[in-house]
Amino acid sequence: MPARIYQRPRSAMQSGRARTDEWLLEFEQSEARRADPLMGWTSSGDTQSQVQLTFSDVAEAKAYADKHGIPARVQPTPPRKLKLQAYADNFR
Repeated sequence: MPARIYQRPRSAMQSGRARTDEWLLEFEQSEARRADPLMGWTSSGDTQSQVQLTFSDVAEAKAYADKHGIPARVQPTPPRKLKLQAYADNFR
């Protein structure tokens, strides 16, 4: 089952960067989700898509995937864009 390795993005709900230095290994879904006819919840029989492993750097994640024979692709981290703005710019 293929997996992807990526760096955890910053949460949109907070301005902090907690846990953004972690790398995640997530398995991709092997079967499509379907709606339950009774409740309407979406579900799948794929339990591997619920697994999320954390590593301190990309090399550890790659080594784990290679050791266990998991075909993994590394998703590069997009560059951070800083928007420098002064408080006085709100009144111009």
